[in-house]
Amino acid sequence: MAEKRDYYEVLGVSKTATQDEIKKAYRQLAKKYHPDNKETGDAEKFKECTEAFSVLNDPNKRKTYDQFGHAAFDQTAGGSNPFSGSGFEGFNFNGGSFDDLNDILSKMFGGGFGGFSSRGGFSSSRGGSTRGDDTLMRIKINFMDAINGKTVTIPLNYEEKCSSCNGTGALHGTEFTTCSKCRGTGRVLTQQRTIFGIMQSETVCPDCGGSGKIVKTPCPDCGGKGYRKVKKDIDVKIPAGIQSGQQIRVAGKGERGVNGGDNGDLYIEVIVAPHEFFKRQGNDIHIDIPLDFVDACLGVTVSVPTVYGDVDLKIPAGTQPNAILALRGKGVKDLRGNGYGDEFVHVNLKTPTHLNKDQKKALDDFKKASLNGDNLFDKFKRAFKK
Repeated sequence: MAEKRDYYEVLGVSKTATQDEIKKAYRQLAKKYHPDNKETGDAEKFKECTEAFSVLNDPNKRKTYDQFGHAAFDQTAGGSNPFSGSGFEGFNFNGGSFDDLNDILSKMFGGGFGGFSSRGGFSSSRGGSTRGDDTLMRIKINFMDAINGKTVTIPLNYEEKCSSCNGTGALHGTEFTTCSKCRGTGRVLTQQRTIFGIMQSETVCPDCGGSGKIVKTPCPDCGGKGYRKVKKDIDVKIPAGIQSGQQIRVAGKGERGVNGGDNGDLYIEVIVAPHEFFKRQGNDIHIDIPLDFVDACLGVTVSVPTVYGDVDLKIPAGTQPNAILALRGKGVKDLRGNGYGDEFVHVNLKTPTHLNKDQKKALDDFKKASLNGDNLFDKFKRAFKK
């Protein structure tokens, strides 16, 4: 399988491009590569640029892509990646006249883009289905759960498309008549007389709710609404190594679509509580340990806490205050699979404040033996007299 190109490269924009620049670039490419364009149409390139746009045009998906690359949206044999979702899973771009393109582009551009027609150019789409908005929720986990990963159960209340009528609200999904008020367009023009003259505006048809159709026989399972309210608990896998502020995508659990459109996605932002002793910087862990000055002078082996348990660390003789020692591979697992970070041990040298008679004599003897009665400060002061 060919390796995917970088999405920014596909659209020909920089990684700092604004949303308007991304939209402009995609508009040009979509017109150029659309299969109905007889001169420059290319189905594969159209699919590629549309997939790139679907990710980069969504702030949440773009942030995830910038952090994890294509791996964030890959499908795995055991199910979907918790970061997956380009927005085009399962969509068939091969062959056909791309009749569904109106709905896709309308979803992307909020109804202001329209679809490409076989006659050349773009036409507006009204009364069609629209994908629901993505939603965001935050959960807080403790520090060690972020290090080791865990599965959390989250209670959800959301609305989903009725499976019996496929979101149409009609019995068997087929019993419709064209709305007489909007004549199937889903929109109506209203006029209002004001001091400035007659003002005209276009709004959603109140009779059909924008679908352009009137249900003859309501679906008994959803009462003609086209959706059902769902209350359920879902299990969400928190991957080991996740950092505070990163998001996990749960497909199809966002806002319900309009006129039978699919649900948006739910993005779960993970907030990691701080630890009392461990401090995280990227995939590295930092910890302060106290050390007696005698052990620093003579050297000692201590059992140091890590996020995976205690590890023996040899403190060399003559270790100085604020020394930093490294435990390789004892940091956080990299989400991209690039091994583990390191743990850095910061030595906090402790000087005793209360000494007994024997301790004072021992230190005094040490001073005389090592410095011949002269201390380090005296040597420092003499340097200024030279």
